[in-house]
Amino acid sequence: MFAKINCAGLSGIHGFMTEVEADAQNGIPGLFLTGALSQETSEARFRVWNAIRNCGMDIRPKKLTVNISPASLRKEGTAYDLSIAMAILCSLGELEDGSLSDLAFLGETGLDGRLKRVNGVLPLALCMRDHGIRGLVIPEGNLREALSVEDMDIYAFSELREAVRFLRAGRHQMRALGKLAGASEGAGRKHERQVLLDGQPVAVPDPDAAAPDPMEGIPDFSDIRGQAYLKRAAEIAVAGRHNILFTGPAGTGKTTLARAMTGILPGLTRKEDLEISAVYSIAGLLSEDMTLMGRRPFRAPHHGISASAFLGGGRRIMPGELSLASGGILFLDEFPLFQRNVIESLRQPLEDGSITVQRVGGSVTYPADIQLVASMNGCPCGHFPSPECHCTSAQIRAYMGRLSKPIVERIDICAEARPLGGDAFLKTDTDGVAGDRSESSAEVRLRVEEARRIQENRFRSEQRLRFNGRMGLRETERYCILDGGARAYMSDIFKSRGLSGRTYHKILRVARTIADLDHAELIREEHVMEAAELRSIESRIGAYGIGRR
Repeated sequence: MFAKINCAGLSGIHGFMTEVEADAQNGIPGLFLTGALSQETSEARFRVWNAIRNCGMDIRPKKLTVNISPASLRKEGTAYDLSIAMAILCSLGELEDGSLSDLAFLGETGLDGRLKRVNGVLPLALCMRDHGIRGLVIPEGNLREALSVEDMDIYAFSELREAVRFLRAGRHQMRALGKLAGASEGAGRKHERQVLLDGQPVAVPDPDAAAPDPMEGIPDFSDIRGQAYLKRAAEIAVAGRHNILFTGPAGTGKTTLARAMTGILPGLTRKEDLEISAVYSIAGLLSEDMTLMGRRPFRAPHHGISASAFLGGGRRIMPGELSLASGGILFLDEFPLFQRNVIESLRQPLEDGSITVQRVGGSVTYPADIQLVASMNGCPCGHFPSPECHCTSAQIRAYMGRLSKPIVERIDICAEARPLGGDAFLKTDTDGVAGDRSESSAEVRLRVEEARRIQENRFRSEQRLRFNGRMGLRETERYCILDGGARAYMSDIFKSRGLSGRTYHKILRVARTIADLDHAELIREEHVMEAAELRSIESRIGAYGIGRR
């Protein structure tokens, strides 16, 4: 007997529909799997067969052939186990595949029949819903993750025998509910979503109540003493989505400020949250009690990271740190100490907002829409330019020279930290709190969100452009309009500093963001002056070399 069950596979963060076909015939008993399967997928013939037998089902020995189509696309992972089990049971007459035509199945089976949690359920469920699948059967461990997919009934089970029992006894009731829901929708009433765990109704949690506090564990701007220049640079960088590099002596607060920048990022939209959560779902970083991430990511990989872990890859092409930081901040501390091939690999993702990982088995594209925040000391020992620094000019040049000119020119803002004196920490205000209280992250975030709204209105007619920091040459010339004083000043510094065309346009883009923060229609001279100052350290970095002053 022939049977067919719905399932789905992954290519990057996007799913594709698959059909698990099973055929039972007389002959030498055996289970054969076909369809361009990875090793762990083809090993399902051992897991699934033992799971079915250990669930107490007395099935007749048959020659079973299971094909997962389309055969032209490679299938990876263990999420096909449950759909393979259902296809086999339908082909043996234990279930009616016609009654399961509007369902899809995802999950790994244990040898004892338990259903185990799998990665990637969120993007797979979104794909299924978009292809008209009405209900999804999954392991209990994936229940909360699947709840984030709207307009889809969710049926979660802890064991294979529970799923089979429910589908045998309760499927007629589910069909009746579906017909009743269809009649209600025709009458103008919304279908009430079904969420069941081992056949029993489960209350759907309020997504707002279940969402984590996006500010938890993030330093506040008001807690950072001094460094007003760096905080201003950070605000401009976030407002226009500009990549930024902090430089200066060790211990001046560069790392703390980078972490605090997460607190001034605008809130997530539903679309952004789904994309970020899909990447984390594929990587297995969504815990069982999470529905969506609910906050923008902050990733800070160690400088010893390999190119594969940074970009993505492995035997199964998994997302790397670049993709895990998409939609948020990628912080690279001790920037020059990263491997040269890791640093240079940033060139294309910073321009395109995505990363394509190519391996022998194929290529996968993951999102990499990051805001790069990097930091570095002025020398290998971290004390430059104080008298405590004993590094030679050659050592400093070698340290700075690890950053190539193309990488430096892809960073819009280069801000230098100043060493702090004791007064910044010991002075008390009228409340008796050490240091002067500066603006909080919430106050800065309000200005950032207003600047983002201005950019959203400006780029409404553009298809893919949303931020000043992502403008190309054509958009820069169209939207970065200078007044008379700004034009004259820009002409002077272009000649005196010998700016490249790329640096010239980056100053214009940063000036556009500063003007947006000031709610100015035209870019004025003071905006250009501040933008140019935020790149002044560039002349001492990378291909330009550095020496003692």
